[in-house]
Amino acid sequence: MQYFSTNKLSANVDFKTATVAGQAPDKGLYYPENIPAFTGGWDALRGLDKAELAYRVMQPYAGDCIPENELRRIAAETVDFDFPLVKVTDDIFSLELFHGPTLAFKDVGARFMSRCLGYLNKGNQKKVTVLVATSGDTGGAVANGFENVEGIEVIILYPSGKVSPVQELQLTTCADNITALEVNGSFDDCQAMVKQAFIDADLTNVYQLTSANSINVARWLPQQLYYCFALQQWPYETPPVISVPSGNFGNICAGLMAWAAGLPVAHFIAACNVNDVVPRFLQSGNYEPRTAHATISNAMDVGSPSNFVRIMELFSQDSTPLMQMLSGATISDETTRATIARVYHDYNYITDPHGAVGFTALEDYLHAHPGQKGIFLETAHPVKFPDVVEEVIGQKLPIPEDVKPLFEKEKKSIEMEGDYERFKEWLLKK
Repeated sequence: MQYFSTNKLSANVDFKTATVAGQAPDKGLYYPENIPAFTGGWDALRGLDKAELAYRVMQPYAGDCIPENELRRIAAETVDFDFPLVKVTDDIFSLELFHGPTLAFKDVGARFMSRCLGYLNKGNQKKVTVLVATSGDTGGAVANGFENVEGIEVIILYPSGKVSPVQELQLTTCADNITALEVNGSFDDCQAMVKQAFIDADLTNVYQLTSANSINVARWLPQQLYYCFALQQWPYETPPVISVPSGNFGNICAGLMAWAAGLPVAHFIAACNVNDVVPRFLQSGNYEPRTAHATISNAMDVGSPSNFVRIMELFSQDSTPLMQMLSGATISDETTRATIARVYHDYNYITDPHGAVGFTALEDYLHAHPGQKGIFLETAHPVKFPDVVEEVIGQKLPIPEDVKPLFEKEKKSIEMEGDYERFKEWLLKK
């Protein structure tokens, strides 16, 4: 498999180069030259266990860069936890993606990428430095996935005061090869600083940089897997509508890739908070990035979603078929809170703020399209957002056993202004 840049100004590369580089030299994102259809179709994959399915889906993307035995090990370790599909209403199911080590859907991509990079960098005398910006869960998942991986250091940039307490502890209490930079700014500021670093010759001459955001193919592509796991458990013959809480759009783009490869899905919904660049595009045809606004669904506070260029590439830059397969929804904080309360009291199910956005968007869509059923992605454990969830449902959330030790650890972060030149100066002096 070869990968090209979405800006079409850089040479094509293999999986190893795309993973280690993170971003193309022309500032574009790497994209596979073709979408490999599921071998034998979806029916051939439906009865497989998680590890075998993960291997078969990811093998064409890795190509010859990782031998079969290593890729099978990586695939098995990546999906070594549950992905239950839980019935919430007669028509709506929740795909729970918070049963991994950091209680968030990003564990899949982070575990796959860390293990791939650990293998691909063996024998390299130069340490790989992973730069990653996080709006919430990416930082913790990446920190956990890369902790103590030999030959790799990780630098995580996160917006100060805009991640939840558990999220912050997960990315600031790790081993010495993980450094957390607490940036006085927004996620978009953090993401812009990371992107600029990749094309700065002063830095690339000193560091071997890569990204662990969903701009990296090894972080982005394995997210197809939990859509496959959802369909393995889907109890109906008619394909579901899938509602995806969306911020940087890597998750829903991966779902669309799985659909293009043969996964039976009726429709996708990009469920957004007030940072709704893509829903507005799907309504007007005008793509206008804006400054991100802080919300209670903070992982989706993205005003310029990087992965939308990949979605347009998947649809050959044609918005007409895109709009047939993808619709958007804008959900306010007020509605999100009301949804958390209503779903808890009516159905005895607790959603986190992101899942509540997905639930509301799906419920609205199904009301407008009678006879269909669907899935929303519950992307993070509600305990990661106690201030919001506990206030709304009127009770304390039990702390999972895996999370309790975090509160006994000391937060370690370096405060920094959201200014690239200061970030660059810090890196060069590091």
